[in-house]
Amino acid sequence: MTAATETGGTEAGATDEGAARAALVAGARTLDRAGLNRGASGNLSVRFGDGMLITPSAVPPAELTPELIARMGPDGDGWDGPLKPSTEWRFHRDLLAARPDLGAVVHTHAPWCTVLAVARRPIPAVHYMIAAFGGADIRVADYARFGTAELSAHVVAAMEGRFGCLMANHGMLTAAPTLARALWLAAELEALAHQAFHAEALGGAVALSQAQVAEAARAFAGYGLRTG
Repeated sequence: MTAATETGGTEAGATDEGAARAALVAGARTLDRAGLNRGASGNLSVRFGDGMLITPSAVPPAELTPELIARMGPDGDGWDGPLKPSTEWRFHRDLLAARPDLGAVVHTHAPWCTVLAVARRPIPAVHYMIAAFGGADIRVADYARFGTAELSAHVVAAMEGRFGCLMANHGMLTAAPTLARALWLAAELEALAHQAFHAEALGGAVALSQAQVAEAARAFAGYGLRTG
């Protein structure tokens, strides 16, 4: 199928498409300003109907407009839009399909996360904010070339029961029910990577216990980003 071919599917239950497209553009620019992405690296998606809206391939945030966002159906065999979707569309599609609780996915090459991903070092519970990610560690998804089904399978496995992971020799990923929360988690994950790296430089982090992380998770019921 070509860029002009209909992907099909329904918009039932979806948010306003124009607002969703604008939010993806704003999110990409937020990541760029925060230094979590550089140039055209990284990508974002939101669930839309039975498919998704996703940022296009190789477009810097400053040049991104709502009209350039690609719309894809659930099978990933085509798109609507003037540009190809991100080469990483597979793990966006597969993660949204595997996790009905998720509504948005954010992938970045954030510097500190990427340092740990290159070293293939998971992040232990160095700070109670790790509770926001669903467990007592941040896993590292196994390496596979970008854009492949193999990489997608590794990401889905690393994200089981989690809202964030590192991607070996690549970068990081967060996902959440809303794009706003996924963006918030991206910043928090980069902070955890920064803390973990420097704690190791001081001789090693003293990780919180499973019980302490669970206690923090219970306290998160009324804490963090409010999204309505």
